[in-house]
Amino acid sequence: MDSLDDEQSFLRDLVKASRQKIHAVKWVDRDGTARQTMLTQAEAVRLNTIAGKLRISKNEVLRQAAHVPVAKLPAKPEPQETVE
Repeated sequence: MDSLDDEQSFLRDLVKASRQKIHAVKWVDRDGTARQTMLTQAEAVRLNTIAGKLRISKNEVLRQAAHVPVAKLPAKPEPQETVE
């Protein structure tokens, strides 16, 4: 993979996102902390779709999502020493 192309794509996406209308969703984290999540238009549409399917509010979807455990990445195998 060419890192220059990857960087250009990342930067293009940043500029593209900065031109979009940002949506703020206020919600309460599982520890009671007030949070505010900034969403792009596409993220807001997806969150609205999820909330609609579950028949709950967007802030409730985020509150419930805070309880979902983060998937752990598989452990990297230890490098094996070669004996010659």
